[in-house]
Amino acid sequence: MQVKTDTKEKFHAITVDEPVLSATMTDELGDCLLAYLQNDVKNVVLIAKPIGKIDMPAAEKLVQIQQEFYENNASFVICELQKPVEDFLDENELLEMMNVTPTESEAWDIVQMEEIEREFLNDEE
Repeated sequence: MQVKTDTKEKFHAITVDEPVLSATMTDELGDCLLAYLQNDVKNVVLIAKPIGKIDMPAAEKLVQIQQEFYENNASFVICELQKPVEDFLDENELLEMMNVTPTESEAWDIVQMEEIEREFLNDEE
């Protein structure tokens, strides 16, 4: 699986550079993305623009990965979904379970807001 990584101050922008995110890629996808939870900067923005098709197991894996990020106090945001992928996720009732934005800039805003929220909640405890 081809990925491009761009590390920012508060997150890693990961571009999956594949036209299809297939079931056979789910383990590799999980290993690749969940490894970021071990870094100092744990937040990930997944740029999905190159992906034109996604298989159900890969889509379900993305939902699972997002849950693992949030369980580890980290953000996972998917951005730039192509219309066929977004429609597929919506039809299978997975889109509503994902943190999805139209642009990387909006994904960055969500990461920042969630960081502030986590800091606020930690200060209250």
